[in-house]
Amino acid sequence: MNARIRVVLADDHPIVLSGLRSLVSAESDLDLVGEATTGAQALKVIREQKPDVAVIDISMPELNGIVLSRRIGSEVPSVRILILTLHEDRAYLRQALNAGVRGYLLKRSAPENLVQAIRAVFTGGLSVDPAIAHRLFDSAPRHGNPVREGCWPDLTDRESDVLKLVALGYTNKEIARRLDVGVKSVETYKSRGVDKLGLKTRAELVRYASAQGRLAEI
Repeated sequence: MNARIRVVLADDHPIVLSGLRSLVSAESDLDLVGEATTGAQALKVIREQKPDVAVIDISMPELNGIVLSRRIGSEVPSVRILILTLHEDRAYLRQALNAGVRGYLLKRSAPENLVQAIRAVFTGGLSVDPAIAHRLFDSAPRHGNPVREGCWPDLTDRESDVLKLVALGYTNKEIARRLDVGVKSVETYKSRGVDKLGLKTRAELVRYASAQGRLAEI
């Protein structure tokens, strides 16, 4: 008898989570061992359960799917990660793959493709949603991109580092510890940086960082 695949599900939308639960529970070879509705909760459950596959929403409170995937890869490397997302653009796909995920599935495709994707990443394969798989090979640079590789326009190195970590979901205290500066300094660098970029919310910063290929850095 083949071993069952142990799965953890993480999504902050109850209806979506319920749908995922139903899909997994209906399969005789899948064993749902944990659920979470925030990134921090997901990290805790995954540390404790050490599932074979973690299905993670890319946009969750506290820790987004990209930084969560990086932390799982560092702390529980045996877990294979399948990202679930609404985002179809290449920038998000590239950031997810750079963060070590083994699967990238659009939410609209989950009813038809989730179970197959879980089985594929469990066996060591790479599973990318059929609707966007061709973008893996679309590596032509975009024209008109003002951002140089490794930096953001008009930002100091410290402002750039702080904004990257903010976009990745770190708190001010976590950023302060990581960069060995005070919390007040982090707040100052963040304020100056978003002013220079003309951004007003963290969501805008995440979109900007993803578009420029910054979410997998630091």
